[in-house]
Amino acid sequence: MELSGCAPLPLFLYTQGFRRGNPSGISFIGSTPLKACHNRRIYSHKVFKTRAARGKSSAGWFYGFKLHPVINDRGELCSFCLTPGNVDDRNADVIDKVCRELKGKRFGDRGYICQELFERLYARGVQLITRIKKTMKNKLMDMRDKLLLRKRAVIESVNDFLKSICQAEHSRRRSLSNFLVNLPGQYRPIVFCRINRPFVVFTKKGLCLSLPSISSNSRYDK
Repeated sequence: MELSGCAPLPLFLYTQGFRRGNPSGISFIGSTPLKACHNRRIYSHKVFKTRAARGKSSAGWFYGFKLHPVINDRGELCSFCLTPGNVDDRNADVIDKVCRELKGKRFGDRGYICQELFERLYARGVQLITRIKKTMKNKLMDMRDKLLLRKRAVIESVNDFLKSICQAEHSRRRSLSNFLVNLPGQYRPIVFCRINRPFVVFTKKGLCLSLPSISSNSRYDK
């Protein structure tokens, strides 16, 4: 416990440098909120008072952090970034960090729609593909890209797996160092386990999504 304050940086470097998945040219990105406390306890919360921030996701307002993971089509973690909750998904610094060594096609949700972001990534060899909004004009898309875009749920499955099974989100944190030490550990099943990991399967009939079969009584709850 005495050395836990010095452990976050080596753990993050180890996860980012030695336990990353191999880029395959196809990647999925999607941020997920990590709530620090209930909205009613924001003013009395002190642990992350100087670090966490209010943000808004598709599920509503929250107080805490945002996790920005990037995985390949095999469900392997390629990169991730942790930011306060009020940081936009299209933030230039965040996108540059998670796309630093990646090429090919990247599939995201409508929260990543930005012409400037698309042009900057395209100049670096990354094609950002998202669904369009109702107010936007329809555009032609390659059938393979359209099928892969439908399988973007793989990143949502990884985020749900981390928060529900690995307990990456809870309000029992007692210090910032404890949170940063445990966060890389929550990625342990995704990084080390090759069986229980969601991934996209390429078949002759098309694409399908393989999801992990892990119950709530699994060893990751311990």
